Amino acid sequence: MSETLFDDAGAEAQRGQEPLAVRMRPRTLDEVVGQRHLLGAGSPLRRLVEDDAPMSLFLWGPPGTGKTTLATVVSRVTRRRFVELSAVTAGVKDVRAVIDEARRQMGMRGTRTLLFVDEVHRFNKTQQDALLPAVENRWVSFIGATTENPFFSVVSPLLSRSLLLTLEPLADDDVRAVVARALTDERGLSGRHTLSDEAAGHLVRLAGGDARRSLTYLEAAALVAGTRPEITVDDVERAVDRHAVRYDRSGDQHYDVISAFIKSMRGSDPDAALHYLARMIEAGEDPRFIARRIVVHASEDVGMADPSALQVAVAAAQAVELIGLPEARINLAQAVIHIALAPKSNAVVTAIDEAAADVRAGRVGAVPAHLRDAHYRGARELGHGQGYKYAHDYPGGVAAQRYAPDSVAGREYYRPTTHGAERRFGEVLDRIRSVLRSEPDGR
Repeated sequence: MSETLFDDAGAEAQRGQEPLAVRMRPRTLDEVVGQRHLLGAGSPLRRLVEDDAPMSLFLWGPPGTGKTTLATVVSRVTRRRFVELSAVTAGVKDVRAVIDEARRQMGMRGTRTLLFVDEVHRFNKTQQDALLPAVENRWVSFIGATTENPFFSVVSPLLSRSLLLTLEPLADDDVRAVVARALTDERGLSGRHTLSDEAAGHLVRLAGGDARRSLTYLEAAALVAGTRPEITVDDVERAVDRHAVRYDRSGDQHYDVISAFIKSMRGSDPDAALHYLARMIEAGEDPRFIARRIVVHASEDVGMADPSALQVAVAAAQAVELIGLPEARINLAQAVIHIALAPKSNAVVTAIDEAAADVRAGRVGAVPAHLRDAHYRGARELGHGQGYKYAHDYPGGVAAQRYAPDSVAGREYYRPTTHGAERRFGEVLDRIRSVLRSEPDGR
C-alpha cells in the first residue's frame, strides 16, 4: 500500500530518484495526453473533478493508457489523500484498514481520501464486497483500474454504484507528444538530449500505444547515449534489445508486407506467412487490421474447402479485441497457420463477384410469382405464392421449382472445386441442382 498527500509545497520527496514515467505523470487534467472522449469540456469525469464531488469510478483499458495517471491527477486536483492498493497483494484486511483510516482522517482532520485499487479484477467477491460500505457511505472516493471487462470481473453491486469509463490505446501522435514533453520538461530530461526522427519512430512503434513503456524506453536510451546530445535509433535498439523494423504504416512497406502476407497464406507457405505476421507485429501494425485481413482470406482463399477456417479467423479477431497484444499474437499465428495449411478454393469469392456483376449489368428480373410474399391482404388475388412448394414437404428437403428470376435462370455462380471438404459440397450441390431443374414447367 502506498499513500500520498498532495500539498501546496508539492511534497513528493526524492523526485529525481523516481523513474521517468513516474516523474512525468501529469499534474492536471489538461496535461493528460489522449483520452479526449473522457476529458473534454462537460464530460462526466471533468465535471466530477471540477465540482469536487464524491466519486466511484472504474477505469477500464489496456496497460499504459493512463489509469493510474488519471487517479493521481484526480487526487491532486481535488486535494484528496491518495492511497493505492494493488489487488495482486492486498486482501480484505488491507481494504478495511484503509477504510478505517479514511474515516479517522475525515473525522479528526476533515481530510478526504481517494482509494485507488490497481488490477481490481483480481479481487475476489469477498474482497470487492468489502469496498461496498465505503462507496455507499462515501467514506472514500474510489477508483478501480482494470484491464479486463468489468461486466465479467466486478460484482454487480459495486459496478452498479460506479461510473464506468473506457480508456483507449494512445494514438501514435499521443505517444510522440508524451516523448517530446519528457525530452524538454524539467521533470524529465530537461533538454539534455534530442531524439532523431528514426529513433522517435522506433520508440513509438515499440510503445504500442503505451505511454509508460515509451518513457521507460526513452530513459534507457538516454542512459545508453550518455553525454551525446542526440539519441539515435542505435541507442534505442541497444537499450531495448529490439531491432528497428523499417516499416512505414502509411507507405510502401505497409502495402508490400501485407501483400506478401496474404499471398503466402494463399500459397500455403505457413513459414513465410508467419514471418510477415511477426514483421507487422514487431513494427507496431494495428493487430485489428491484421485480424481483418485474416478473416477476409479465410473465405476468399479457403472458403468451403474448409469452412472451419472462417471460424478460426473470427475467433482470432475476437481474441485480439478481448486480450490484445502481446498475447493475441498467438491467436493470430494459429489462424495464419490454419489458413495456410487448409485446402484452397476461391469459389466463394468468384461466386459472389459473378452474381454482383450480373446485378450491376441489369440482370435482375422480377421475383417469380410463387416466391412473392402472400401474407398481406390482396396478395393471393395477384397470384403471389400460388404454386409454391414448401421444401420440407419433399424428400431430402428439396422441391423441384425455380428460385432465380428469369434473367439469370440457369446461371451457376458457385462452382465447387474438388479440394478438401468442397468435393463433398460439390457432390451435394450436383444432386440438389438436378432436383431443382426437374420441374417440367420450369417453375
